[in-house]
Amino acid sequence: MRIGSPIPKKHARIEIIPLIDIMFFLLASFMMVSLSQTHMKGIRVNLPANVAVPPNQVKDFVSVRVAVGPVYYFDGQFVPDDQLMPRLMGLYQQNPGIKVSISAEPMALHGDVIGLLDKVRQVGIEKVGYQIRTGTGR
Repeated sequence: MRIGSPIPKKHARIEIIPLIDIMFFLLASFMMVSLSQTHMKGIRVNLPANVAVPPNQVKDFVSVRVAVGPVYYFDGQFVPDDQLMPRLMGLYQQNPGIKVSISAEPMALHGDVIGLLDKVRQVGIEKVGYQIRTGTGR
């Protein structure tokens, strides 16, 4: 037979609530101390000024359209047939690496387009491209 002790037995307990309070206090203290010790150190930098670059006056691309007649348009501006060679020479003298894109209207003659190509080659322009549109269904 077992007889119990007249002194009540106490089990050890760890109270969490005071432990949480202490941890929050320590966290807040460390945060305040670390923020007060931060010093802003910077390096002086001379940033470039906002200066507009002058636009490049030399053209590197021109679009030539051949219409019926023959009529020529340089970037949408009409150029008479007698001014075609001087205009091409002027463009070539400004920029020897200029690119020329040739396009033709549907009713323009093939010979007029080839004539323009010959004039472009005579001047010395070597970078020539063609704009080709597909025909609409007939």
